[in-house]
Amino acid sequence: MVFAVQDLHIEFGPRVLFDSLSFVVERGERIAFAGQNGAGKSTLMKCIVGVQEPDHGKVLLPKHTHVGYLPQDGIHISGRPLLDEVLGSVGNIVELQQTVDELSADLQRLPADSDEYRDTLEEIGRLELILQDRDAASLRPRTESILRGLGFADTDFSRDCGEFSGGWQMRIALARLLLQEPEVLLLDEPTNHLDIQSQRWLELNLRNYRGAICIISHDIALLDNLVTRTIAFHHGRAEEYSGNFSFYLRESKARKEILLRQAKAQQREIAKTQAFIDRFRAKATKASQAQSRIKQLEKVELIEVEDDDAVMSFHFPPPPPGGNTVVQLEKVCKAYGPITLLDGYDFRMDKGDRIAIVGVNGSGKSTFTRLISGTESPDSGRFSFGHHTQVAFFSQTHADVLNNEQTVLECVEAAASRETRPLVRNILGCFLFRGDDVFKKIGVLSGGERSRVALVCMLLKPANFLIMDEPTNHLDFQSQDVLQAALAEYPGSYCIVSHNRQFLDPIVNKVLEFRLGHAPRLFHGNVSQYIETVEAEERRLKESAVAATVTSGATAAPAAGIVNKKDARRARAQERERRARLLKPLQSELEQVELAIAEKDDAKAAVSAELEKPENMSDNQKLMELTQQYQTLERDSEALYTRWEELSLAIEQAEAQLAAAE
Repeated sequence: MVFAVQDLHIEFGPRVLFDSLSFVVERGERIAFAGQNGAGKSTLMKCIVGVQEPDHGKVLLPKHTHVGYLPQDGIHISGRPLLDEVLGSVGNIVELQQTVDELSADLQRLPADSDEYRDTLEEIGRLELILQDRDAASLRPRTESILRGLGFADTDFSRDCGEFSGGWQMRIALARLLLQEPEVLLLDEPTNHLDIQSQRWLELNLRNYRGAICIISHDIALLDNLVTRTIAFHHGRAEEYSGNFSFYLRESKARKEILLRQAKAQQREIAKTQAFIDRFRAKATKASQAQSRIKQLEKVELIEVEDDDAVMSFHFPPPPPGGNTVVQLEKVCKAYGPITLLDGYDFRMDKGDRIAIVGVNGSGKSTFTRLISGTESPDSGRFSFGHHTQVAFFSQTHADVLNNEQTVLECVEAAASRETRPLVRNILGCFLFRGDDVFKKIGVLSGGERSRVALVCMLLKPANFLIMDEPTNHLDFQSQDVLQAALAEYPGSYCIVSHNRQFLDPIVNKVLEFRLGHAPRLFHGNVSQYIETVEAEERRLKESAVAATVTSGATAAPAAGIVNKKDARRARAQERERRARLLKPLQSELEQVELAIAEKDDAKAAVSAELEKPENMSDNQKLMELTQQYQTLERDSEALYTRWEELSLAIEQAEAQLAAAE
C-alpha cells in the first residue's frame, strides 16, 4: 500500500462531495479519477497531498512516502535557471542517506515476518537505488532528457524559470516530479498545455513509471493507454471499475441498465404486494397475511436509480453571409527578437475550411491566430479579410480581461447580442455554470472557470469565422461533446488551436502544422491522418539513414558498360556481401545482450532462492543485502531489454533496406 483514503467526508455548504469515501492505492497502480467537473476530483487530490483538510475521515500515508502533486494551475517558479531548478528538485542526498539510516534502525526492532518489516525493507531498497542513481554523472543527462521530452530546447536550460509562461511553468513542475520519482504521482490535467509530441513522450514515460499514478484527464487516449483502474465520482458517491476509461464508460452504462431492470422488477413486486394488502386487509381470514406483507414492505430497501445529468445542446447563432475568401496573408513576416516565426509566408483560407492548428509550443500558433484575427499586425507583408468576414476570437488571454466585479450571468449577457441573449442561460449550463453558479463574481472564479466564461462570451457572438485557441482545456467530456456537436453543424469556417485529437478529428478537414525554423505546412484530412503522414515521413527518414549507413563504405555500383550477365551477377553478389557484413556489429551486440539477459535472469533466480531460505529470512542484515541485490539486477535487466528492442529494430530496418536493394 502506498496510501489509503479512509471514510473521507467533504462538503461545501449543503453540497456533499464525498460521503464515507474509502479506497486503497497499491504500489505501481495506474488510477483515473473520473466524473464531471465539480464532482470533487481535484479536491480529493488536494486532500491526499495535504493541501486541503477533509471535514471527516483521513488519508493514511506510510512513513517516508513521497507524494508528488501537479495542480491544474497556480504554478509560478522563478529565481533560478531552468536546468538548475529541476536538478535541485531531487533534494539533498545527505537527507536521503539519513532516512535510510533511520529506516535501518527501525528494521532492527521489527519482527522479521511482519508486513511492516517487509514494507520497510522494500523502502530501504528503493532509497538505496535512488542514491545510486543520483550521482552527478547520471543525474544531469537524465534531467536534460526529461526537459527535451517535455519540449524545452537546449537554449532554454540557462533561462530563468520566471521567463516562462503558464503552460511552460506547468512543464517545469512536471519535469521536477518526473526527476524526483515519488512513490505516488497525483496529476491533475497534465496534458492541458502539451503539444502532440510532448503528449506522446509523456504517455510513454508514465507507462514506464515505477511508482503509483492517480490522474485526472480529459484525454481519453492517454487514459486508455495508461490506467488499469477507474474511480468515478457522481453525486457524492464513488464507484470503482477494474479497467481503463473506455471500460468504465461501457461498464457504467451496463451497470445503470442492470440497476434499472432491478428497480423495475422491484416496483412490480411492490405493486403486487400492495395489491394483495389492499384486497385482503379488511378480510378476517387474510388480515394476518396482509399485516405480514405490510411489514415486509416496510423492510424493503428501495433501489434508487439516479437520473443522468441533463445534457443540453447549443447551436451557434446563424452566421452572416460572407465571400469565398475568409482571410488572406501575403508575404507576411513576423519575428520576436531573434526568433523568426513567419518569413514571407502566404496563406489563404476559403469558405468551408475547418482547420486544426498544431505544433510544438512556441512555434507560433497563438501568434498566427492573432494575425488572422486582426488583433496583431505583421512586421511586413499584407493581411486582409475576405468580403463580409466577421470574426469571433477566443484566446487564453481573454479570460484575464473579464470584469471581476460582474457576475458570470452579467458578464455573458453583456457580451450577447439581442438575438442571442435568450440563449445565455442554456449555453452557461452547457459549459458547467448551473443553478446559483451563474451568480458567482468573476473575481472568485478559478482560472479554468474564467476561461469557460470567456469561451461562452465568444460563442454567443454572431460570426462566420471562428478562431479558438485551446478551447477544450478546461471542459469536461460532456461540454466537449456539446461544443463538438455545435461546430459539426456550424455552416461557417474556423481555425482551432488544439492537440485534442478526439475532439478535432470529426470536425476538421485540414491541419496546419507549425515547426520551429520552418514555414507552416498545410495537410488535407483530420489530425489522425496528419499524424499518420508525419510518422510515415519519419519512418522514411530513418530508413534512409539506415540505408546510408548500410551503403557507406561500399564501392560504386558496377559500371554501365558491364554487359556480361555473369560479371553482373558476381558484382551484385559482392555488393550484397559487403552490405551484409555491415549488419554483423549489430547482430553481434544483440547476441551479447541476449547472453547478458540470460545471466541476469539466472542471477535473479539464485537471489530469489536465497531470499526464500529460512535462515536468511531471520537474518535482517542478510535479507536487506539480498533484497537490494535483487532490485539492482531487476533494474539492469530492464536496461538490457530496452537495448535488445533498439537493436532488433535497427536490424529489421537494415534487413528491409537490403532486401529492397536486391
